[in-house]
Amino acid sequence: MKTNVRPAEGKLGILIPGLGAVATTMIAGVEAVKKGISQPIGSLTQMGNIRLGKRTENRFPKVKDFVPLADLNDIVFGGWDVYSDNVYEAAMKAKVLEPGLLNAVKAELEVVVPMKAAFDHNYAKNLTATNIKEGTRYELAQAVMNDILSFKEEHGCDRIVLIWCGSTEIYYEATEIHQTLEKFEQALVDDDKRISPSMIYAYSALKLGIPFANGAPNLTVDIPAMIELAKLTETPIAGKDFKTGQTLMKTILAPGLAARSLGVRGWFSTNILGNRDGLVLDDPDNFKTKEVSKLGVLEDILRPEANPELYGDLYHKIRIDYYPPHGDNKESWDNIDIFGWLGYKMQIKINFLCRDSILAAPIALDLALFSDLAKRAGMSGIQEWLSFYLKSPQTAPGLHPENDIFKQLIKLQNTLRHLMGEDLITHLGLDYYQELVDVL
Repeated sequence: MKTNVRPAEGKLGILIPGLGAVATTMIAGVEAVKKGISQPIGSLTQMGNIRLGKRTENRFPKVKDFVPLADLNDIVFGGWDVYSDNVYEAAMKAKVLEPGLLNAVKAELEVVVPMKAAFDHNYAKNLTATNIKEGTRYELAQAVMNDILSFKEEHGCDRIVLIWCGSTEIYYEATEIHQTLEKFEQALVDDDKRISPSMIYAYSALKLGIPFANGAPNLTVDIPAMIELAKLTETPIAGKDFKTGQTLMKTILAPGLAARSLGVRGWFSTNILGNRDGLVLDDPDNFKTKEVSKLGVLEDILRPEANPELYGDLYHKIRIDYYPPHGDNKESWDNIDIFGWLGYKMQIKINFLCRDSILAAPIALDLALFSDLAKRAGMSGIQEWLSFYLKSPQTAPGLHPENDIFKQLIKLQNTLRHLMGEDLITHLGLDYYQELVDVL
């Protein structure tokens, strides 16, 4: 039965805390696509197809033609940043995209000027912020909500979504103030420093019934208080940490090794990058947050506790080093020690010279469009079907996260089929395959 999904009428405002390399690459890319000078490669919502019905029906439409997503021409961008550069200036400094492309959309980028950010230097000590709001945690939350409402009115937006593209915050764990909405709101009033900047943005969005997706490994919406608020305002949330580069490769390769029951003795991963994210991660406290996010992927896929003979002795090591000459062009190396029949040893080595923001930009766009779709479809709380895009997928309490990218894709596609009243696809095929055999 088809779910009642409200149409994507009017303008969609995509507001982004953190107008750095990822955000500016995404914004410039969308503007370039709108002008017909580039293609949205890497975006499932724009380039992906989805199979409907039996294989014999040969129905394989584009995702954007199947579900009612906001049109790129109806999107308006805005956001906050700790620096005052407009998106054109920030994109030029990030040096992800060629100047020629940026100049082709310069007029569209220059008008996106960051609002002052809610910031606490203790959560990103390697950043020297110059464009920040002043006040208590409560006052900052009120200011962010006012920013959202003012932007919506000024730009004539019918709907808003927030996508966190800011820096990785220092590692911390949930405390008693994060357990209920009542305690969290009291902590806001008390200006409790255990409320991070990303939580201020998330709270502000959810309080207004605006979807929030977390592109960093920060705790942010992965706390009971935010889940409670999301349910109260019937608002979708998703997180955490955009799945790019090295982790993307792990979620592709590890399921293949597990599928063939090949053992893994060790997986050593190291990265170098020189963008703002690399600078922030050069602080051990911030790196710890990223490390926890990246470490969980293999364990969740391989499940050593269920397969001790194959993965019980797995040694998994991750390093990230700040290397300014590379800029946004992250380079990763993986050495994987595996073993096969009778325990005989083999090795796999991967050298991935990726562009971090080129991989992350379409993820940010898709999360924004799908979060908006979820809100219009009446979906609220944790959107686990969006795990496809995330390193450390947020799940309902007590549920084991699914990190196998192929299973994640099936879940995402079946969710879309369900929303639009199409049959779910199990790939079993026995309901029609025997008919074909009998005909032959």
